[in-house]
Formats: sequence, C-alpha cells, structure tokens
Amino acid sequence: MTDNGYFFVFRLRKNAVTRSIEVFKLPEESTVLSDEMIVIGTPQNRAENVFRLLKVLNSKDNELHLLTNRFDLDADKISKLYKSRWAIELFFTWMKQHLNIKKFYGQSEQAVHNQVYIAMIVYCLNVLAQLATNSSKAYLQFSRFLKASLWKSAHIWFRKIKGKSVP
Repeated sequence: MTDNGYFFVFRLRKNAVTRSIEVFKLPEESTVLSDEMIVIGTPQNRAENVFRLLKVLNSKDNELHLLTNRFDLDADKISKLYKSRWAIELFFTWMKQHLNIKKFYGQSEQAVHNQVYIAMIVYCLNVLAQLATNSSKAYLQFSRFLKASLWKSAHIWFRKIKGKSVP
C-alpha cells in the first residue's frame, strides 16, 4: 500500500513484532505518549517499508498502538485522524444495526445514496410512530411489531403496541 501511494492509520496488534529505529521528540503539550519510526516483522520475515508507531491513550485510559505510514503529519494530528476514523466505524456499525440494510440493490453512487436515504426515512418514521404512541418498548421491539402487522389495519398494531390482546 505504501509503495502504491496509499496512506493508512490503524491499530497495531499487541503481539506484533516491531523494532524501533528512531524515537521522535514530542512537543510538551502533546497528548501522544510516544512517537517512533519502526520496522515490522522478525529478521526472517520483515516488511520492506518503515512505519510510524504512536502510543496514545483512549477515552478509557487504555494505551493504543497506532501504526501509520504518514511521516509528514505531526503525532497529534495522526491521533485525531484515528479518532475520526473510529467515529466513522461507529457510524457504519450504527447504520448496520438500525437501518436494516442487508445488501445494496444498485451499484452506482446514486443508488447507494438513495437506499441509505430511504432506510433513514424509515428509521425516522418508526421513531416518530414510537413517540406518537407513547410506547415504552425498545426501538427494535417496536419496529418488529410494525413489520409483523404491516398489512393489517392501524388499530390492530396500536393495540399490539400498547400490549392489549388483539381479537
């Protein structure tokens, strides 16, 4: 990836074999614990390129080891890049759990956008319906009730949501 001009920032596994080549000096106000130039791998099987290893603390005070091939940015900026990347990962995890997109039906950018927008509209409508009925049920349970009674009249699913038996 480095040879092809791609840049990356990711967490390094705890059991990765690394060897430090150079330790960079950090500014006094830096939130990064350490900044090093390293090589990865054993002497028999070593990566050809050198990388940058940053040690930072996450919000729970756990030490994270971040690996990147960016030497042109300062350590704090790389740390912020990883945090931004993680926020994007959390957003896509939320999308997978709540928007119920199992597969994309089109492959163009516009088709994917349309499907995501429609899924977000359905999610918002479900939340609005949940609020309108003053339901105490969790979102997932509420949306399952709606799906189960999709083609039934509204008074049936109102009863089901409120916990009354349906005749």
